[in-house]
Amino acid sequence: MEKLYQLLDEVFDEMIAIRRYLHEYPELSFQEVETPKYIAEYHKKLGNEVRTGVGGRGVVATLRGSKPGKTVALRADFDALPIQEETDVPYKSKVDGVMHACGHDSHTATLLGLAKALSEMKDGIAGNVVFIHQHAEEVLPGGAIAMIEDGCLERVDVIFGQHIWSNAPVGTVEYRPGPIMAAADFFKIKIQGKGGHGAQPHQTKDSVVIGSQLVGNLQQIVSRRVDPLDTAVLSIGSFVAKNAPNVIADTAVLSGTVRTFRESTRESIAQEIERIIVGTCVAGDVEYTYAYEKGYPAADNPKEEIEFVMDIARTVPGVTAVNECEPQMGGEDFAYYLQHVKGAFFFTGAQNPELGASYPHHHPKFNIDERGMLVAAKVLGAATLAYLKKEMKSVI
Repeated sequence: MEKLYQLLDEVFDEMIAIRRYLHEYPELSFQEVETPKYIAEYHKKLGNEVRTGVGGRGVVATLRGSKPGKTVALRADFDALPIQEETDVPYKSKVDGVMHACGHDSHTATLLGLAKALSEMKDGIAGNVVFIHQHAEEVLPGGAIAMIEDGCLERVDVIFGQHIWSNAPVGTVEYRPGPIMAAADFFKIKIQGKGGHGAQPHQTKDSVVIGSQLVGNLQQIVSRRVDPLDTAVLSIGSFVAKNAPNVIADTAVLSGTVRTFRESTRESIAQEIERIIVGTCVAGDVEYTYAYEKGYPAADNPKEEIEFVMDIARTVPGVTAVNECEPQMGGEDFAYYLQHVKGAFFFTGAQNPELGASYPHHHPKFNIDERGMLVAAKVLGAATLAYLKKEMKSVI
């Protein structure tokens, strides 16, 4: 592994330059045009096989070793968020209202730097490495499922992925066997009442009052319908009944999210929401419409693969701690890859308050300690080489 680590140390400055360039020119989910071009050209210069337009806007590059063997896939996403950046860094976003506020620029730079290092070693590699550069992780239905349907996992034996993590100090690697990120679903409820004058409420069917009752009633699902040993979140994020102050609104629209780990809990909550809507609306004598949209499933780490990667991580230079973490309620469409092939997904710490890199993901002042990219590249690269070597020995 020493050669890999040395090559990555040498390419680290280039990784930083790539990340900062991508940070300056972010592109929103399903609107990525220049970013996939940049990625494809980089891989072509390395001599890798390249497919573009995979699943829409994704890029898949393949490095073939000098000897036959298994195939490891590595995934990085590259879309940005509709957030106005508020940092003072010299590489601040030049696109108004768009920002890499989740670290996907660093994921891409990490994978490109690793691809360059591995390309220098391919004569000694038995097997193949597939670099999956995914578009649209931030917006449903996500890019992963379309890329899988377009064949990005064909002949892949295992997939590894990571997310740069501003919640953990640089040098830290966090993992969890089993569910590590939640299923992320969304719902929308429209209450159709009868509007009227605020001074004559008896002539109306007040959608605001019914909606307010519904917000409270829905909180009973997690507190009274979900096993306390299970984990679930139900949050109302939007309540819209815009009107004049002396007018009772005839409609109210509530939108929210549900986060779960167990599929049975996921299904139950979707049904319980409607049951409570029906009861509340019958009591208020109003009509309703209800739409429940399933988002990404829970990302579920197979025990053998995640422990294999973490055993490697403990030996990687720059890793100061490998910690088992609590499950995260955020969603991640890496979950789809894990439904099709075995693999592992982990978090790489990049927090450093001295650099102002301590804001949470999706914050307008989000930033990272870029040394986290080097740690991530070394862990992913070492795990890749170790897996290919292990599988070659098992075949021999």
